[in-house]
Amino acid sequence: MRLARLSVALTGVALSLLAVPAFAERNLVPTLDRSFNVCPDRPAEPSWMQGIPLRQAYQRVLVQDIYRAQNLERIVESGSCDCETRFPSWDAAEAVFRERHASGERWEMLEASETYNRRANDVRLEAKAICDAAGNW
Repeated sequence: MRLARLSVALTGVALSLLAVPAFAERNLVPTLDRSFNVCPDRPAEPSWMQGIPLRQAYQRVLVQDIYRAQNLERIVESGSCDCETRFPSWDAAEAVFRERHASGERWEMLEASETYNRRANDVRLEAKAICDAAGNW
């Protein structure tokens, strides 16, 4: 009798442990909805970037890198991290891409991405401190 109770108890514990990971996995399903805690009204990427073919995704990445570098540099230069400064329209980044990089080869765009990433990383900590103080990081 005692062995039967122990067996039932162990079976119950084992079943409950098996159910927990399945439940937890359901909570981790990613959604396509983009919601932001900081500056939720930030502008969307230009539509041409969202619909770019996979083989040309490096172009999209380059524009994103230009945008990030420009924005972090702007924060440091102005000393301000309001939402309009941190997340302006994409027009300036698009203009730089079209003027300097749109006709370039893939390898040139990849090198340019590296350059913009370095620029962004050079000012990132300073920009982060400004934005932390403003509550916008």
